[in-house]
Parts: sequence; C-alpha cells; structure tokens
Amino acid sequence: MATRHFTLTRVALAAMACTAAAHAADVADDATALPTVSITGPRETNSAELTGFGNIPLTRSPLQAHVVTESQLKDAGAQNLRALTRVDASASDAYNSVGYWDSLTVRGFVLDQRYNYRRDGLPINAESAIPLDNKSRLELLKGTSGIQAGISAPGGLVNLVVKRPDIDVRNATLEWRGSNSVLGAVDLATRFGADRAFGLRVNAAVEHLDPELRNAKGRRHLFALAGDWRLTPDTLLEAEFETSHRSQPSQPGFSLLGNRVPDARSVDPRLNLNNQPWSLPVVLDGNTASLRLQQRLSADWSAKAHYATQQLRTDDRLAFPFGCGAEGNFDRYCSDGSYDLYDFRSENEHRRTDALDLSLQGRFATAGLAHQLTTGVLFTRFKARFEGQINNRSLDINGDELGSGNIDGTQVAFANTGFVSDNTHRRERNAELYVRDVVQLTPELSTWLGLRHTRLHRDTITTSGQEPTDYSQNVTTPWIALNYEWQPGLMTYASWGQGIETQVVPNRPSTYSNAGQALPALKSRQLEIGVKGRADLWNWSLAAFEIDRPTYALAAGAPAPSPLGPDGSARHRGIEAGVDARTGAWTWAASAMLLHAERIGSSDATVNGQRPPNVPQRVLKLQAQYQVASAPGLSLQGGVVAESDRTLLPNDGNTRIPGWARLDLGARYEHKLEARTLVWRVGVDNATDHRAWQESPYQFEHVYLYPMAPRTWRVSLSADL
Repeated sequence: MATRHFTLTRVALAAMACTAAAHAADVADDATALPTVSITGPRETNSAELTGFGNIPLTRSPLQAHVVTESQLKDAGAQNLRALTRVDASASDAYNSVGYWDSLTVRGFVLDQRYNYRRDGLPINAESAIPLDNKSRLELLKGTSGIQAGISAPGGLVNLVVKRPDIDVRNATLEWRGSNSVLGAVDLATRFGADRAFGLRVNAAVEHLDPELRNAKGRRHLFALAGDWRLTPDTLLEAEFETSHRSQPSQPGFSLLGNRVPDARSVDPRLNLNNQPWSLPVVLDGNTASLRLQQRLSADWSAKAHYATQQLRTDDRLAFPFGCGAEGNFDRYCSDGSYDLYDFRSENEHRRTDALDLSLQGRFATAGLAHQLTTGVLFTRFKARFEGQINNRSLDINGDELGSGNIDGTQVAFANTGFVSDNTHRRERNAELYVRDVVQLTPELSTWLGLRHTRLHRDTITTSGQEPTDYSQNVTTPWIALNYEWQPGLMTYASWGQGIETQVVPNRPSTYSNAGQALPALKSRQLEIGVKGRADLWNWSLAAFEIDRPTYALAAGAPAPSPLGPDGSARHRGIEAGVDARTGAWTWAASAMLLHAERIGSSDATVNGQRPPNVPQRVLKLQAQYQVASAPGLSLQGGVVAESDRTLLPNDGNTRIPGWARLDLGARYEHKLEARTLVWRVGVDNATDHRAWQESPYQFEHVYLYPMAPRTWRVSLSADL
C-alpha cells in the first residue's frame, strides 16, 4: 500500500511539474491566467448570512464568525463538516466516526444535531451525511446562538450556503484519495433568456468510498439542482433541491483498558472494530428542497419569504463495543483488551424538518439616529418516526448472550436480533418572532439589539404507544452589543445574550425513569468582549467570553432508574485570537483559543471543578500558502493543527489523553490548456504519519477513544468543460 501511495503521488507531482514547465512562459505573459488563492486575503466585504445583520462586514460586527470558501474547501480536500476543525481554533471533533454523521464542538460545547445547523439560514437536521459538493461556503457563528436560533446549544451555529447560478460554470472534477476512494463530480451553471433572467445550476457527484480505515468500503452519490428567475429588477424567485445517499460501515472507538489509557502508538489507526461477519453499513439518505422569494420594496426596504423541507431516512447499524461486564465496568473496556459486543440496529428511521421564514429588512432614521432593522417570524416543525430497535448482547459460539470482541479485531461473535426494544417518536413545533436592530448612536458608537420570542411545543411517545409526554413553553431570549470604532480599522465591542435548548432523555429505561421524554427548556448566557483590527493586507481579532449553560444529570447517589433533571451548570471561559494576512508571496491564517471549562453547582461534588471530557484547553491552527514566482499558477500549502490534552471522565480530571500536533501539506497548480482552465491538487493529511488519540468523547456514559487518521494522500484534477 505504501508503494502504491508513493507511486501515484510521484506521478501526480511529476505531471504538475511538467505541465508547469510547459506553460510557464505562456502564463507569465497572461496576467489573467494567474489563479485565485485558496486562503483569501483580508476583504472588507466578507460577511456571513448567519449573523442575521445583512451585508455588514464581519470586521465591523460585534461577534466572532468564520467563513470557509469553496476554494478553501477544495484545496483542503474537505469531504464533510469536519473541515471547520482545520481552520478555526474554536471548532473541534466530537465523536466523529468514519461512516457516520459529523459532530462538532464549538467553544467546548457539542453542537446539537437537531438545532445548531442551518442551510441558507433555515434550520436543518444534521443527523445525516451532509454533502458539500453543492455548497459554496461554510459559515461558523461562535458563541450563544439565541440571536439566530430560538433553540440551540450555546457553542455556536453552522450554516451551509447552497451554490446558485450566479455565474456561468462548466467544471468537472476527478479525485483519488486514501486507500482507493474515487470521486467524479460535475458543476454546471448557466444563465439564459431575455436579459439572462433565468439561471440553472446542476451539481452531481458519485464516489466509491475506500478510506485508509479497513472494513469501511462504501459508496455515495448526490444530485442537486438550483434555479432562479429574476422576474423584475426588484424581484428574485429561487428554487432548489438536492438528493443524496451514502452507505458505509461506521467506526466504533477504542476505550480505556481497565484504568489504563492505551498507548496510541501501539494501536493500528486503520483497524475498524466493526469488522464482524454480520456488520452492516450505515445508510443515510437525504432529500432537501427550498423556495425563496426576495422582493425589493424601495431603495431602503426589502422583504423575503423562505421555505425549506428536509426528509431523512437512516439505517443505523453497528457491531457496538460497550463496557466490560466481567470486571463490573460499563464505561470502558476490560483490562485485557476485550469488551462486551452488542448488535445494534435501528432501521428505517425517518426524520422530517420544515421551516418557513417571513422577514422584512430596511434602513430608516428617527430622532437623528440611523437604524438597520430586521424583523420576522420563523415557523419550524420537526417529526421523527422510528421502528423498534435492536440493542442486544451478541452471541458467543455456544449461542449465549456473552459475545465479546477485542482491540486486536480478531475475535468473532454472532448476531443477536432476537429482542426488539422500544424507540421513541418525537414531534416538535416552534414559532419564533424576532427583531434585530443596529442603531448608529454616533459616527463611532453603535448598539446592536436582538430579541427573539419562542413558543415551543413538544410531544413524545414510544413505538409501542406507551409513556406519552406533551408540554408547551414560551421563552424570550435577548441579545445586546455595543460597538465603538476608535479609528478606521480599529473597533472594540461588548455583548451579552441568552439562548435556550431542549433535550430528550436517552431511551434507556434501565438508567432513566423518564427515558425518551422531552425535558423543559433551559437558558444559557454569554458575555463577550472583543477588539478587531483591519488594514489593506491583514485582519485580526481578539475576544474573551464566558458561557454559562445549565446541565442535566442524574442526582448524585440516586438509585437506578432515576429521572434525568437539572444539575448545576457548565461554565466555559476563554480567549480567542485570529489573524489573516498577506505578505508578498505568502498568505497566512492563524487562530488560537485558551479555554477554561468546568462544571459548577452539581449535586455530585466529584464533578464540580472538573473539565468536561473531550475538551482541549489550548488549540492552535495555522494555514499558510506560498505562490511560487518561478512557476506562475503554482502554490504550495501547509497547515498545522495542535491541541492540548483532553480528559476522559466527567469526575476524574487526571485520566487524560496527551495533546498532539498534525501537519498537512498540499500543492495547487492552475493553468490554461487552450481555452480551458485546469486545476491540479495534491495533498497529504497527517504528513508525518503521527499516531495519537485525536479525541475522547464520553458518549452514552462510556469512554471512547478515536485515533488520528493515518497519513492520507489525495490527488485531484478539475477542468473547465
């Protein structure tokens, strides 16, 4: 395998070098052939739809956000939302398994798959594979997200922006990566009709999945169509849909061995413990569509109506390692490397999300003060319907429910589909009335105000029609910020806001007496102060924040089963810094975060003062790009991600995995062949083949350890058609 990697990479590099030499003279004479770089320089116009304040540049906004462009995604070889963990220090992994959906932490809080993700600004469910082939950029809003979401975890929001037919595009891409994954994709867009009033954009992708991880072969495909009609200069109607499918076995984690943290250097990162003869792939199907009407009412006012629907279907299946009954430990594996192995299957899961946003935005002045106002109402509906699930101890060779596995992946157990347990249907309806206003008090001082009133309704019932729950609640969440510009290019701000979130108790009746029930909403609070600077060739920012989030837990010492309820809070205090700059042929982007996260006020004294599991205290991320003057069109890229240690248990801060650093390298060469533009990309992730535990999620009250992926090569060619 190593020989094949070296040969393919050497061929690709040689092809790039030969093509660069052949065309260097022509490109040097044609300034228009110079490529755009992936790490963009500072741009005053850089804004994010997710902030909710229109086109005000991020460098002038009293909040922290990050935009990852389509070019950056391509140069990084991004396949999923984990791309954010490469570029922003506040974003990190949270139970990210090959073959499963992506999960992120932001500022130390795990984002809720149901509430913290947006698509063109509207809520979607991220309990699925989210393809990036038809996305123009990713937006990350950091901090309490109540300003933009009535219900969400406090870390932040992620928004995926769909590609639209704004320009003519005819592009095809062929990519190879990993062990033998092969991707073919096309991106086609055109405008037509009188005054080019109509636009269409098609994205299609087919991929054979064969990553470095063994026993994880699969396949995926996507088809997406976006169109618009400029009815008048003031009226724009947009419609789009996408359908996607992915089928791939997922990857369970390793764990503590008794009281010992295994050495990551002794673990093969290509080993998939989900390698039983009866292991089945996770199947993730998604269909999403939206319709948006934008109407300019006058020079200062506009209105928008935006509707979206998302329908997901999932077969969630795994040979699932969980605990060590022989040693009485159900949150880790056995000290000899064995573990209890379960046959988990939850098939034919259906989730549907519908959202309708009606909004009005405009500018006006009153009492000598300039206002930029946005007001509207958001209606959302979420429904989840399941069948009974299987979560049985696998069988041993004698047919007893004593099936086991080991961390060498050599032990065989047998499927056990004999008992089917209840699952929980959920239904939710929300109505959110919101208003946001930027008031210019003086030429230097502005105040940013936000208020969101949420009316929510939740009900649940088990798949056998038992244990129904039903409740409603009204919650109002404010947000306020002051922004002072000391001089052009230098501003400070302070903000305070609230957010709310809801939680459904895990469907484990043996542990929770209220299993499967929706819990009342709890409020989180954030205070943030920051300073931002901008110039022609660089931007920088520095922010300090404190987030306090109420916590659900079992009461200390309560017998099982007991109810899950409020139990103190999680308080995260941190400092974030970011800078991006252009110096000659170099382009830089760096971010860092220092985070002090702890539990406070719990009934369990052993967790108070402890850092939450899987949350690093120090994170540094650096990206650099160098344009080679002697070979116009060629740029060399590098990235470093470094994270400090992580704890494993909520009540034991001494059990940790060490910190780590990873080096990623790449090269990009763009040139013209006749009238066509070709872009070659070569990259290697984890270039040093470093072995480490990348994350330590505490999931389902169990410690899991995920190894850093081994050195992974990728080669791609994009060409205009």
